Amino acid sequence: MGKNSNFHSHCTFCDGRSHPEDFVSFAIANKFRAYGFSSHSPLPFETCWNMTKDDLPEYIQEVNRLKKKYAGDLEIYLALEIDYLDKTYNASIDYFQSMPLDYRISSLHFLSRKEPLLEKNMVCIDGDYKDFEEGVNSHYSGSIRRMAEHFLASSMNMVEAGGFDIVGHVDKIYMNGSRYPGFDIQAPWYRKPFLELLDFIAEKELIVEINSKNKAGKGQTYPHINSYRELKKRHIPVMVNSDCHYPDLVNDGRRETLAILKEAGYRTTRELVNGKWDDVEI
Repeated sequence: MGKNSNFHSHCTFCDGRSHPEDFVSFAIANKFRAYGFSSHSPLPFETCWNMTKDDLPEYIQEVNRLKKKYAGDLEIYLALEIDYLDKTYNASIDYFQSMPLDYRISSLHFLSRKEPLLEKNMVCIDGDYKDFEEGVNSHYSGSIRRMAEHFLASSMNMVEAGGFDIVGHVDKIYMNGSRYPGFDIQAPWYRKPFLELLDFIAEKELIVEINSKNKAGKGQTYPHINSYRELKKRHIPVMVNSDCHYPDLVNDGRRETLAILKEAGYRTTRELVNGKWDDVEI
């Protein structure tokens, strides 16, 4: 397998647990070719895991400092993981498009239930299961199907809005959803719109990340392993990202996930090489 890379990571500018340079040190020590910082972007409301708008200039400055300091040792890239909330707040708006980023990841962590865009009006599909369960019961009358359909419709809207390069953890809802009675990724009511989402991603020529964060702990990747062949069938380029929050987890699950991708027919991953997107042999 080729040299290591990781394009989805978090540090102390958001909910990561160590300073940016600690992640760089790990990457260099483990012979990485490329490393991308993608802190959680600012939101219209503050959370415990998103960066604030006030910290954004310092974040950009620090990653650019590391780029210069370690030039020749590691390709370092500057990015954000940008939440899709609705048509007014997503990766395509001028605020994010005007930033000097090397790439953008777009993900869904929240489902917006009503205006205005405040945390109390959001349902979080990530994080603690008890909060997820409460969200299903309180906002979807206990119907996991209704929540999942909302998630998939919002994902379609995210792809339609555009303004990003990489689809982050495309089906992350199954992390908690799989624990809720009635959730089934093989059920026609879920599978049909999910495959339509993949069709749309292929049409927009986006990259899908294979998020390996929970490969070791829960045996899960996002998207689910059973979707790899569907991605390949649609000629969708993929990359493997650890979504790490700790330096020692930068490479977590990568080797195992790449091996499964090869079984599904993939021979390359899509990565930034010297600042341009290219296909890198697995």
